[in-house]
Amino acid sequence: MVADVRKRILAVLMSVLVVLTPATAAHAADDPLLDQLRAIPGLTIVSETPGAGYRYFVMTYRQPADHRHPKQGTFEQRLTLLHRSADAPVVLYTNGYGLPATPRPSQTEPTALLGANQISLEHRFFTPSRPADADWSDLTIWQEATDEHRVVTAFKSLYDTRWIQTGASKGGMTSVYHRRFYPNDVDGVVAYVAPDDVINPADGAYDKFFDTVSTPECRATLDGLQREALERRDRLVPRLASEAAANGWTFDRTIGTADRSFEMTVLDSVWAFWQYSTEADCANVPAPDTATDEQIYAWVDAVAGWSFYTDQSLEYYWPYYYQAAAQLGWPSLRFEHLRGLRNHPGLYTANSSLPKELRRVHNPVPMIDVDLWVRTASERMLFIYGENDPWGAERFTPSRRDSALYVAPGANHGANISRLNPGDAAAATEMLRRWADAPAPVTATKAAGIPLDDMLGDRRRVN
Repeated sequence: MVADVRKRILAVLMSVLVVLTPATAAHAADDPLLDQLRAIPGLTIVSETPGAGYRYFVMTYRQPADHRHPKQGTFEQRLTLLHRSADAPVVLYTNGYGLPATPRPSQTEPTALLGANQISLEHRFFTPSRPADADWSDLTIWQEATDEHRVVTAFKSLYDTRWIQTGASKGGMTSVYHRRFYPNDVDGVVAYVAPDDVINPADGAYDKFFDTVSTPECRATLDGLQREALERRDRLVPRLASEAAANGWTFDRTIGTADRSFEMTVLDSVWAFWQYSTEADCANVPAPDTATDEQIYAWVDAVAGWSFYTDQSLEYYWPYYYQAAAQLGWPSLRFEHLRGLRNHPGLYTANSSLPKELRRVHNPVPMIDVDLWVRTASERMLFIYGENDPWGAERFTPSRRDSALYVAPGANHGANISRLNPGDAAAATEMLRRWADAPAPVTATKAAGIPLDDMLGDRRRVN
């Protein structure tokens, strides 16, 4: 009886194998893309999601922790591939931060305009793309640019087409740095809202921005609300401390105390307002002379977020703040309208958001070098900025070598080509299309039904 059952089970299994094996073999034989991906040394396919007109892969690529000493350890850098066609252009998207915890298909504006393939790369040291025993001195603009160079080199075995690199904010900066060190990797760069902090202490452009943006009435209301919040410190800090205790927020690892967190958040509130809001939102700012404590506290929370300057939120951004402190620079503002109200005058720095062991002395040479190269030697670089975005106060100046800079009227940190005036948008799109040797562009919002990525993995004064 048992023997008969075993024979029947074996017969069923064999019939399944007979049915499945030829189909499986045929599928493998008919999938050259998968074969090509698996043939790239160091590349691991984590998952694949098919879609209408595209295939989407989540992968990791083995990188040296230190490209100058490649035998001294590696890490797995996370990336995704949105594949449309081997003949289509490729957009390399560097967002300057980490990819979503569960990456999903999305496309940048250049990807949609070109009907392109897209490789999205997680920045080194954003988890999980961090060496197990991380040496933070390996977190430099050259090391990340070399990560990107190795990825481009590897994938050119699949895509012998035109390549465009893009990114917004810190991702835009990252695309510029890659172009600086490896100018022949891609055929053009579209850098959105990318600040250029050439000389770190020379930040008068930011103060000028806040002195002139929008209307005098809107500026006065925002400045007044900042002052009012600091003047009510004795009532609002206990409110923050109570909320922190209820939510398990702590301050001692990074920013220090609830009072320091409070001050930093208030200082950031006007910056955050212009980074993400528009002039029309000025009408919703509470009047400083009549606002209640609850209204002020709620408004600051809505535009800046009381939870941001806590140990729990800042940890994700340590790689950014480390880079800002060591190389990138950060905005330094005078806050003249807040004289006498600040308890911590030296607080508004990148190092304030880092644990003590990661704080660094700033090295100005890398940004001076990049700025000079962009001005004098770069080519095929397109910069897009928002008129009312504080991060655009210090901009890159492109050379005259097939490069351009456009400003979107009234736009904030989400400025892109679609927000330019029609003439500029047409010129920018034509430049991009020419670099990519692409046919007439498609409508960005209708490209294969894939949603547009907002291209910003940042918050607040994290650019």
